[in-house]
Amino acid sequence: MNTRWLFAASLVMLTSAGAAIADKDSNKGVGQACRGLPNHATLKAALDDAVSAEESGLNLHMWATLVNRDGVVCAVAFSGTNRGAQWPASRVISAQKANTANSLSLDFSSDSAGSGKPNGLALSTANLYSAVQPGGSLFGLQESNPVETGAAYGGNPGLNGTPQDPMVGSKIGGVNVFGGGLGLYSVGKTLVGGVGLSGDTSCADHNIAWRVRHNLGLDHIVGVGGVSGDPQRPDNIIFDIAANPNGGTGISAGGFGHPTCLNTDLNTADLPAGQP
Repeated sequence: MNTRWLFAASLVMLTSAGAAIADKDSNKGVGQACRGLPNHATLKAALDDAVSAEESGLNLHMWATLVNRDGVVCAVAFSGTNRGAQWPASRVISAQKANTANSLSLDFSSDSAGSGKPNGLALSTANLYSAVQPGGSLFGLQESNPVETGAAYGGNPGLNGTPQDPMVGSKIGGVNVFGGGLGLYSVGKTLVGGVGLSGDTSCADHNIAWRVRHNLGLDHIVGVGGVSGDPQRPDNIIFDIAANPNGGTGISAGGFGHPTCLNTDLNTADLPAGQP
């Protein structure tokens, strides 16, 4: 075989592989895709503070994930001494929740040509629970956008929860329909992404996500449309599920209710109010 031809072919292959790696790496971390969103250190600090402030549920440590408006993972962090101090499953669940809240919330830009919402519509993952039950208006939603398993479970697990978490820079996908996911609204009530929390009861996940978003200053939600009935907390969790007299899943009076959880304050107004 012609050695020069073999060398040239090998060089092309290496160059192509290098280009692919460089293209992937160019989307990592706080690059162009995540510009303007909190970095890993900021998310970690907000998470640690929120976990310390909220003691509901089982009072466990948590995973947190941020995604941008396109669903690209921008940061992943955990509380606790190491990545084994939380439920391992919660890393990907937190990413699912961030993706869900971002992809099913809106801001004022949705309003045009006589359709849309002039004030947007903020939906937390907690708001979706009742609607996806059998017979609900959104039944099957949780099956609609599968997780990208390569992004979720690939890479070096030793980097999980660090600035180099293998999910960062990828679109994780996934839909999760219990508490812990919230849209991120910047100044001007502009939707810029989502945050997801997991690691405890679903009610505690919601409460800690709420505190993380507040700590990040991305809770400019006053005046945004929602389903909670509270203008200062439009995407807050709703506890309005009554027992079904015929058995099975309880019935939410408003259609967006979430079950109560162990050791949870049902007065949702105790959570910080959103910002204008």
